[in-house]
Amino acid sequence: MPETFRLAKFRFTVCARGQIRFPAYKGAAFRGGFGYAFKRVVCVIKGKACDDCLLKQKCIYSYIFETPPPEDAEMLRLYAKVPHPFVIEPPATKKPTFTPAEEFSFHVILIGQAIDYLPYFIYTFTELGKQGIGQGRGKYELLQVEGVGLENGSVRIYDNKTQTLTSQYPMVQAHQLKHNPPCREEGMVVWQFGQSFGVCLIPSKKRGAGVCKNTMKINYHPKLKELARKLRNNGTKSEIKLWQYLKGKKMMGYDFHRQKPIDSFIVDFFCNKLKLAVELDGYTHTFEETAKKDTLKQERLNALGITVLRFCDEDVMKNIEGVLVSYKKYFYTFSKNNLLNLNSKLRDDNEFFKF
Repeated sequence: MPETFRLAKFRFTVCARGQIRFPAYKGAAFRGGFGYAFKRVVCVIKGKACDDCLLKQKCIYSYIFETPPPEDAEMLRLYAKVPHPFVIEPPATKKPTFTPAEEFSFHVILIGQAIDYLPYFIYTFTELGKQGIGQGRGKYELLQVEGVGLENGSVRIYDNKTQTLTSQYPMVQAHQLKHNPPCREEGMVVWQFGQSFGVCLIPSKKRGAGVCKNTMKINYHPKLKELARKLRNNGTKSEIKLWQYLKGKKMMGYDFHRQKPIDSFIVDFFCNKLKLAVELDGYTHTFEETAKKDTLKQERLNALGITVLRFCDEDVMKNIEGVLVSYKKYFYTFSKNNLLNLNSKLRDDNEFFKF
């Protein structure tokens, strides 16, 4: 565990000013709404992609949402993006709707330098309440923010009535974890805080060390190789657009391939480490015969242990943020499940630490 590692957890309590209806996965609504509001709050050069912006190395939005590896990074220098330094824990309740005047809470975990940007998070969630969130954009008012400690004790650090913010809040630092040695497997340090899990990669002098290798062997019919090449050279507009977000390990540092042959099929996009196939469906996929082929294809991929995410072309062209949120939802579910398996294995060895 790096000596500079630190994190802090905050509880945001809000009061609904109108009816708020969340989708089944509340985290997508919070993350999507926060991302949009955060960019409006902090972005200096409007309407420009982060990768092309001269300020990307110093920009708060770029650091939080398009997190680049540090300029002096050794192990992460080959990645276009690294994991974001924050976690949003949506309300724990399963109820989808909150009525006017009803209060509820959610948590935000900030990691490393992101802790210094807490005021921006508070202001952004305040603005998000004015814009509205969820289905129908129900509005809320941010009442207070509390810092949450190791033993779940809390201290109020922001009050809406006084509009004051204090910097005196609990923080977890590396030296506090030495009493509970971190668990390591293939260069990973795993931490758990409340509902959330995280991983720190341990630098190594060996090239490629510290990265968990979890790939599967892919078999396919040899004749599909030439067809896949032709499909890559004649991609649809939606495929080309989504590829701009996936190529070069831009998406969470994972490597995707276009028009990847698998078994007797070709999938639009495939990530081996995530065991994930992404399929884009045009209007022909609404035809009965094509739909039957899609079902057969998906069942076979599922049998191979591959999850399939399907989007229609229109989703990509008109709602790319929604598509990316769905991908990130899968990524976090996949990561959490793998960490839970690792947690179970290490708990048997009495090496897992939890705080």
